[in-house]
Amino acid sequence: MNAALTLTDLFFDQAACGLMATDAHGMILTANASLHAWLGMPQGALIGTRLHDLLPASARLFHYTCCVPRLQSEGAAHDIQIDLLTPRGARLPVLLQLVRQRDGDREIDHWALFRDGGRHAYENALLCRSDAADAAREVQRQRDLQLQAVNTQLSAADLRKDEFLATLSHELRNPLAPMRSALDVLKIKHGNDEDARVIGAFDRQLRHLTRLVDDLMEVSRITQNRMQLRRAPVDMAALVRGAVHDMTPMMTAARHTLRLALPDTPLTVDGDATRLAQVVINLLGNAAKYTPDGGLIDVELTGQAGHAELRVRDNGIGIPAGALGTIFQLFTQLEPGRERACGGLGIGLALARGIVELHGGDILGESDGPGRGSQFTLRLPLIAGCAVAEPALAAPGQPAALRVLVVDDNVDAAETMAAMLELFGCTTLLAHTAAGALALAPDFLPEVALLDIGLPDFNGYELARRLRGLDACAGTKLIAATGWGQERDRQLARDAGFDHHLTKPIDIERLRLLLQ
Repeated sequence: MNAALTLTDLFFDQAACGLMATDAHGMILTANASLHAWLGMPQGALIGTRLHDLLPASARLFHYTCCVPRLQSEGAAHDIQIDLLTPRGARLPVLLQLVRQRDGDREIDHWALFRDGGRHAYENALLCRSDAADAAREVQRQRDLQLQAVNTQLSAADLRKDEFLATLSHELRNPLAPMRSALDVLKIKHGNDEDARVIGAFDRQLRHLTRLVDDLMEVSRITQNRMQLRRAPVDMAALVRGAVHDMTPMMTAARHTLRLALPDTPLTVDGDATRLAQVVINLLGNAAKYTPDGGLIDVELTGQAGHAELRVRDNGIGIPAGALGTIFQLFTQLEPGRERACGGLGIGLALARGIVELHGGDILGESDGPGRGSQFTLRLPLIAGCAVAEPALAAPGQPAALRVLVVDDNVDAAETMAAMLELFGCTTLLAHTAAGALALAPDFLPEVALLDIGLPDFNGYELARRLRGLDACAGTKLIAATGWGQERDRQLARDAGFDHHLTKPIDIERLRLLLQ
């Protein structure tokens, strides 16, 4: 047997039935080994002979008067009993199945001949194959169902992970709020004496922790497709300059040299300034963290082919070639980075890419390998012919000596906020429940009410509505203080009658402006 025969060839030759093909004139084109064996002929002897040589006179007549017309009209003739003639003149009864098909410009008749009980053997073989195929399909169906169940479980687990990150970041804001207020009180009281260095260290670490919490919140919004951009024309040069200013304490602590190159003309993009600043701060933070102390960091902003292009280069630990494809995935960290004390959570670059893509831009990481530094390039489309008005910078003034009602069920948060407000010259009164605030407001006549949203009896939105209904609070400035900071939460605050919405931990300078 030819070893080069395919499984299809073997099945054709060794089928439990006789198989052959003829042209429309009865010339045999091919025939299988089974048919040759039945007729007692050597393999290939039938090819090139004529069909009528195999048929007795009666069978030839029946074929040309009955089978051929059916082939011409219907393309098939089934269950026809005829005899074949062997070379020795013996008759071989067979059951015939005929199908005519077109092959290019000619017609081919396909013959299947079953000998006595051969048809049943063939049908049984086909049935066994069908049963085996059905069994295989059932196994595959069960595997598909198992895979679907696993995918459903993974999707549910991924959703729970996203919800956990969002809840975690919100809950972390609650203890951060009193820490921020307490530190601000210390800075105001002792910022210029011998404790300034200690307070500065606390301030840097608290800001770093706050940024980590912000990153957790933002990445959970991106993974749940809930991030909303507040777009406006943004001058990238001013934004990068501000981000560098925010990161200067971290750079100074690590003794890094930071070289900044900004264009003389504005590069304006359509974007959310807060989100884009978060991206730039993450890139600068990565460069600082993954560069040994005393390193060099270059920040360059240029306009290239209709895009603002920001490049952040460092001479730090670098990135292995095999890791370049994964650095923007969530929770990815390089092995050397894990060994460093300030390695981070592995979400900064994933967050950066998500925000940049929402702005229609792209971000690329490059490195020549371990120990040879890294470069990250951020590209955002420019707005043609759009200039950003320089904001009028008012000199910070002293907050007015106002009566402020502070409502927060976190006692530490309420007391530290009150302490800071009192340093501004304000008179404060504390309440830790919504009902308590409603009871105190008519006699206190607050000019400002700083309200937490998650209160134990009813929430801050309902409290704001009820305070608005009191004559004593008709002119009160209502400020929401909450760990939730999405646009939906801001809209809920506006609908409830709040004048302003602040996200914990509260920025002291922003609060100072609201109290002026």
